[in-house]
Amino acid sequence: MKKKAVFLFNPISGGHRLIPVKPLIEHNVNRDLYDFEIVTTEHAGHARELARQYADSGYDVVFAVGGDGTVNEVGCGLKGSDTAMGIIPCGSGNGLARHMGISMDPFKAVKWLNKSKVETIDTGMICDHPFFCTCGVGFDAQISKSFSESGSRGIITYLENIIREISSYRNETYQLNIDGSNETVEAFIVTCGNAGQWGNNAYIAPTASLQDGLLNISIIPPFAAIDAPLMALQLFNRQLYKNKNVKMFDCRELTIHRSGPGVAHFDGDPVMLGDEINISIVPKSLKVLIPDKPGKI
Repeated sequence: MKKKAVFLFNPISGGHRLIPVKPLIEHNVNRDLYDFEIVTTEHAGHARELARQYADSGYDVVFAVGGDGTVNEVGCGLKGSDTAMGIIPCGSGNGLARHMGISMDPFKAVKWLNKSKVETIDTGMICDHPFFCTCGVGFDAQISKSFSESGSRGIITYLENIIREISSYRNETYQLNIDGSNETVEAFIVTCGNAGQWGNNAYIAPTASLQDGLLNISIIPPFAAIDAPLMALQLFNRQLYKNKNVKMFDCRELTIHRSGPGVAHFDGDPVMLGDEINISIVPKSLKVLIPDKPGKI
């Protein structure tokens, strides 16, 4: 029996890389397996609205064709439903897609749809905002804000923002309540991972699993410039847990208290939140389509 599917296409994700995706979908998705249509989103939040409508209409799969923001919107619309989310990654970071083993090559990403399986993953919540990859406070949240205000996208723009912001950034002191236990930390970054990476294979939470019902917390304290190269190497080699200065632990609930309101991020998008931030995990709450190959997610 054919699966009823829709591809929600974000026309502003990934710039020129999105140009060939529509014909790739039309010509390479197996029509014996999928009865599908392609719909272009029109504004922020539209993918979430459409995903919920298609889930209510009994569609089997809603595909997010775009970047991490599009994936978050579609996931939010499908969370708790029987409709699975598929991803054709066309953004800058593509953190969740990378974690799930989906190819960054649009042609390959489309082809694997013909050999895929459904799994159910956890959803993170930060102050009632669902997230599926990472959320947090600190320098990465500041970069997500400046990146969102940049006139262009891509890894080069992201690195330019890091270089510009890092010299003036001031670390913060946070009071953490971790599953009922209290701790005070001074930190450069506090990240909560449902998946293992921010995107671009930067593994901030290298031991995270999408199916264990836990948040993987990574706390990077203030560090000297001389320590930055090793930390960057460990970040991209999935070995940040080996750094003696980085603290990692798992929990189900985390409350962050800080001195005042400020920026946080979820799935790469900045959001202004207050001085108390509640973060939790909702186990097995989103169905996803992943490549049918061995490996845990």
